[in-house]
Amino acid sequence: MSIDLILLIIYFVGMLGIGVWAMRRSTKSSEGFLLADRSLGPAVTALRLQSSSMSGYMFLGAGSLAYTQGYYSMWYALGDVGGGVLNLSIIGRRMRKLSQMLGSITSIGYLENRYPSRWTRLVAAPIALFCMFFYVLAQFLAGGQGLAMVTGLSVNVALIVAVGIIVGYTFLGGYLAVAYTDFFQAIIMVIGMLWILIASLQYVGGLTQANQTLATVNENLLTMWGSEGQYFGQWGIIIGALLVFSIGYIGWPHVNVSHMAMRRPSVARQAGLYATIFNLLFIPGAYIVGMMGILIVPGLDNPELAIFEVADTVLPTFAVGIVMAAIMGAIMSTADALLLQAGTIASQDLWARFFGRSMSERTSVNVSRLTILLLAVIAVVLAIAEPPGVFDIVVFATSVLGSAFVPAYICAVWWKKANTVGAISSMIVGTLASVISELSGSSDGIGFDPMVIGITCSTITMIVASLLTQRSNPVPEHVRQAVEETARVAPVPARMVAGEDTTLATQRPREKEEE
Repeated sequence: MSIDLILLIIYFVGMLGIGVWAMRRSTKSSEGFLLADRSLGPAVTALRLQSSSMSGYMFLGAGSLAYTQGYYSMWYALGDVGGGVLNLSIIGRRMRKLSQMLGSITSIGYLENRYPSRWTRLVAAPIALFCMFFYVLAQFLAGGQGLAMVTGLSVNVALIVAVGIIVGYTFLGGYLAVAYTDFFQAIIMVIGMLWILIASLQYVGGLTQANQTLATVNENLLTMWGSEGQYFGQWGIIIGALLVFSIGYIGWPHVNVSHMAMRRPSVARQAGLYATIFNLLFIPGAYIVGMMGILIVPGLDNPELAIFEVADTVLPTFAVGIVMAAIMGAIMSTADALLLQAGTIASQDLWARFFGRSMSERTSVNVSRLTILLLAVIAVVLAIAEPPGVFDIVVFATSVLGSAFVPAYICAVWWKKANTVGAISSMIVGTLASVISELSGSSDGIGFDPMVIGITCSTITMIVASLLTQRSNPVPEHVRQAVEETARVAPVPARMVAGEDTTLATQRPREKEEE
């Protein structure tokens, strides 16, 4: 057995060990399973949020884009670098506080509490499940390809092994397991990416020498307009590239649940700093290594394997195992978050809300676990059928989630007049606009990225529909007061938590806490 495979096995065993530990500590209630009893500090919050949003895309999609388009790929990197701090700064502290006052334990339930109507949940939950399914499918594909390279197994067998491990610790420990495995995986991701970046630059003689060599291959690779200069002046597409992983992922329910699990609202400030440091160390490396791959492993049939092949070429054998652990960490940290959130939506936002109002805490957790298992099985079957590439799936899912939910999440804490009609209309219009734009090829046809079209339509719809229906559908007074309170940097007054969910008594703040 090779040393890189041994290291990878040790890594997998460690992740499962965290799942067992978390199971023993915090799965007795829905709040424990879904929000880790709202106990997470800034470092775990930040690294969990970032690692679960980086995904296998960073090691497959980002590398592939850079390998084929050169420095044009840095538009995506620029947006991604600021994504974490934007998310935490815009809605982090306020969402944590508002979710506490409204008694919310799920990101979709939070939307219904803010925009009171069963239709809010009936619209939001299926959209979220639809997009998360495609996103988790991309992670399984990435995991199968990565594990196959290290083990020598067929992609399908490696896929099943990778999925089994991911489902294992998510199934056992819920959000606490996801949070702490994501935290450790984020550290491994940074170490692995920096290692392969440094080794790659040494291999090609430094970045300056690499750029000079790239110019002899194709001068357009050194511009930010694409390998053929095809994106020159295409600002509708470039803005979409900047938005998709910056503003766009404010609409990801599986990421936003991180805000709700913070120990207290003030955690968001320090978490923003940790998130920015992580992004600066990790994100540019994926794109630069992808470009170095043009020189190190030219002529790849599958550009999505660029970073894998570069690592195998420039690193010593023992280091390949560590880097592969980093790659699997990126994949697993997103897949587990997606699976847990999908289970949450199924158990809390659909089953408990509409079919099983009187079900026990244990039953709720079991429904969540069953959903995780079923979703994983279906995704594996489709992954074996070889769907589109990881990059295409991730960008599609992110565009739809961002278009559907960004205005709803931002307006929830910043605009008192945002009402139920505006939110529901915004989610429907944003989803339809982005899906139709994607299917019709708006980028090629009219020069506008589906993300730009979708989020513009959903934002306008939110504003217009809310303003037109202020009299017929006013924002409830208790919601309006809660939104006003989120602006204050102070503990939540006792009177503001009087109507919270009775299972969430542990949320009640102590007056000595500083927000």
